Order: sequence, then C-alpha cells, then structure tokens
Amino acid sequence: MANEVDIVIIGAGVVGLAIAAEVSRTSKNVFVFEKNRTFGLETSSRNSEVIHAGMYYPQDSLKAKFCVEGNRLIYQFCEKYNINHSRLGKLIIAADNAEIKAVEKLYRQGIKNGIDGLQMLTRTEIKQLEPNVEAVAGLLSPSTGIVDSHDLMKMFYGCAIENGAAFVFGAEVKNINSVTGGYEVCIQDSEGTCSFAVRVVINAAGLYSDKVAQMAGIDIGKAGYKLHYCKGEYFSLNPKNRRLVNRLVYPVPEQAGLGTHVTLALDGNMRLGPNTKYVDNIEYMVDERSRTDFYQAAHRYLPSIEIDDIAPDFAGIRPKLQAAGEGFRDYVIRDESDKGLPGLINLIGIESPGLTSAPAIAKYVAEMVADIIA
Repeated sequence: MANEVDIVIIGAGVVGLAIAAEVSRTSKNVFVFEKNRTFGLETSSRNSEVIHAGMYYPQDSLKAKFCVEGNRLIYQFCEKYNINHSRLGKLIIAADNAEIKAVEKLYRQGIKNGIDGLQMLTRTEIKQLEPNVEAVAGLLSPSTGIVDSHDLMKMFYGCAIENGAAFVFGAEVKNINSVTGGYEVCIQDSEGTCSFAVRVVINAAGLYSDKVAQMAGIDIGKAGYKLHYCKGEYFSLNPKNRRLVNRLVYPVPEQAGLGTHVTLALDGNMRLGPNTKYVDNIEYMVDERSRTDFYQAAHRYLPSIEIDDIAPDFAGIRPKLQAAGEGFRDYVIRDESDKGLPGLINLIGIESPGLTSAPAIAKYVAEMVADIIA
C-alpha cells in the first residue's frame, strides 16, 4: 500500500523550500522530494544573489507582483533570522545618449509597479556616488540588495523541519498518476522505488518542472509549458578591483536577460555577468572564450578595468518559458483543475527574480493549498 501524504512538494530549490516553510505552518503532513543529495544545488545557488526591486516586469504580472512583495518580505526574513545580506542599492546606467530612453522607461515601469525610492540621476550625480563609473544618466534603486542565498535556503529548510515537514533527498520522481482523491507519486531513491498516495502535489522542480507536469499528463507543448534552457556565465574581477564600485551596476537590459552587470559579493569581491546563451543541455562549464565579450561589455562603463582583471568563475541555467527571440513570458503558477487535475499546482518558468520572489510565491501557493484542502 502506498504511503499516505497530504502534500508533496517536488523540488528543494529556494522556491520549494520557501513553500515548504510556509505550507507546513498549517499543514502537518508535508513531504519534499529532491533528486539531488541536498537542497539548492541548481538554479538557486548559481545566480547573482541579488534582491531585486521589480522594475523590469509588466505591471500586474506575477513577476512584478511577487518581486515587489518578495523584496519587502525577504528583508524582513533576513533581519528576523540574522541572515547575511546588504541593502546596498543598484544603478542602472545609460552608457550613451541612445540608452537614456531605456533607463527612463524602467523608471516609469518601476513607479507603476509600486517601487519606492527610485531616482533618475545625471552624469554628475552618478559620479558623486560612483566615481569610477562612466555613464550619461542612470536610475538609482535603493531597495536592491544582495543576500547569502545558501543561508537563506538553510533557514527556509530549518523552518520547514521545525514545522514538521519531511525531506527526502536523492529521491527522483518517476511518475505521477491521477487517482481517486488525489495522486499516486512514484519516487526512486537509493533503496529502490516506492509510491505515495498524495492529496496535493506542488511542482517546484525548477529546470525539470515541465517534465514533471508532463508526467502528470499535461501536454506541455499545447499548454505552453515547455522550458528553454538559457545559460549564464560569470567572470570574477581581480581582488584589486574590490573597491571599484559601492553598489550593483547594471547596463540596460537585453532581450533574454538583464545585461552583463557588476555584482558585489557579501565578502566585497566583484563579478561580472551573467551573459545569455540558449543551450540544449544542462552543463556548467564557463567558456574562457567569453572573456573578451565580458570585458567589452563592462569596459563601456568601467573603463579602468583591464582584460587581464577578468577570470572565469561559474555558470547557471535559467528555466525560461520564452524561446530565443521571443517576448516576455510570465511565471506559470496555477492549480490545474481546469485540465482535470485538481490538487496539482504547477510552478513553471520560475527564473529571475525567483530568489527575491520566493517568500511571496510561497504565500500565494499556501493560499491555493488552503483552498484545495478546505
């Protein structure tokens, strides 16, 4: 007989962990299945660790809503649990006059999205804040910051455990069958295979969330759920540059990303990235040949850096719903009752600003769960 479970969460990245911490506050029979040996080993730990403000996304989109709300919640959470973070602010710069309109558009979008404290800056004002940055205009976002993503995930994990949630690592979901009253979820781990009778299934499988949805019987092509892998590489800057800027510095965004930006780590070191490369497979090698592109992108607004200051660091993969060349796609976060799958909650395409959005997404999903099991 299958083990009986009220709620299963598939995936223990930052979003799955945040959901586990939130849902387990009121539901006591919660299991999390994660195919890796521990939590947060994929997209959640391979990113810029930025707490975003939310000016890049259309008004009323889930990305905008959850980023703005998540920004507030994540600072509260970090302060409550003493998680290492810094509200250091960000500059989005126009390197030349042709880019000023793009920066002004981000300012207007940020105001529409309800972001506080945004300020347009002149060249002189930028120089006062960042003497080493060359730009003709810029947008200051005071609420942007950085966070220790591992400490954040560790605290979500700890809260979930304290609430009674159970985590099964090294457990890969192999099949999901719709049955009377819920689902049969089959997993494979080091001891073999076993099945769980589950009332609610929450698919937070990140890079594999479309495949999990497909296991449950959804035509991901027809539903628009097919994911496209977009690789982002990072290069580190020589430690001699650690005082070059005081806050994050971003160019105007590209179609598939936010541009090659300068990120400060909590230890004061600096890195450049990510770039955007659509790929067919998940692998994390950094192409040394990208060094020139990174140098040229950053040298536009940081003219003091030299190409020898840049070294390969790490890479991550974004699970994008939009293919190369396609326009904006919002998160998919929905109960699939209208597809004949009540109690299946899919989260698909949770890329940036997923880290920032995690606590807000968790609250939203918890409300969906409460409606299902009421």
